[in-house]
Amino acid sequence: MEPRIDPRPSDSPAAPSPTASTAKSSAIVPIREIGARYRDQVAQHLLGLGERDRYLRFGYAANDRQIQNYVDKLNFERDQVFGIFNRKLELIAMAHLAYPQDFATAGFAEFGVSVAPHARGRGYGSRLFDRAAIHAVNDGVKTLYIHALSENTAMLKIARKAGAVVERSGSESEAHLKLPEATFKSRVSELLAGQVGQVDYWLKAEGRHLRELVATAQEVREAVRDNAHRTGT
Repeated sequence: MEPRIDPRPSDSPAAPSPTASTAKSSAIVPIREIGARYRDQVAQHLLGLGERDRYLRFGYAANDRQIQNYVDKLNFERDQVFGIFNRKLELIAMAHLAYPQDFATAGFAEFGVSVAPHARGRGYGSRLFDRAAIHAVNDGVKTLYIHALSENTAMLKIARKAGAVVERSGSESEAHLKLPEATFKSRVSELLAGQVGQVDYWLKAEGRHLRELVATAQEVREAVRDNAHRTGT
C-alpha cells in the first residue's frame, strides 16, 4: 500500500513552479534527505503519532505492527525520504516521496507527510511538500499525487496552495499536481537546500556532542567532590 497523508495540499489546474517556494522554505527550515540508517528514527516518529493522526496519515487506524511493517518495507534506494530534526536530533517531521516500481513508464510519484503533534503550526508540512516537489521535478517526475481522506483538510490545503487539482470520491480525495520540467535554477535550488540540511544536521550533532561532554565533565566533578567529602580530603 502506498503511503497516505498526514498534516497539511487546489482545484486550480495551473500549477505554479515549486522551485522558488522550495528554496525559500528550505532556507528557513533545514530539511535533510535521510536514508536507511534512519529507519529506527522513522519508526519512532510514526509510532509516536496518536490514533487520529495515524488514521489521517495512512487512511486507516494503523496499529504499531502495521506501522512497523510499513517502515520495514521503506525502499530508500527507490524512494526519497526527507526529515526535519530538532536540536536533539529527534525526527519531528518527515515526508515520503514514493515511486512506482516502473517509474520510467509511469512518470509519477506519491507524496505522504507526517508531523509530530508538538511540532505543528510551524508550516513543516508545506515545507516538506515543497522540498519533495523540487526533488521530483529534478528527478523527471511528471505528476505528483496525494491520496488523502477528504476530512484531512490540512493536507488538502497544502495541495491546493501548490496548485494541485483535487478530486473527491466519497470519503477520499486525490490531488494531482503537474510538475514543470527541470531547469538549471531548480537543480541549483535543490543543491542549496540539500547543503543547508546537511550543515544544519552537522551543527546540531556537534552541539549535542558538546552538551554530552559538558554533562560528563559535570558528573566527574560531582563524583570527585563526593569522594573527597567521604574521605575527608
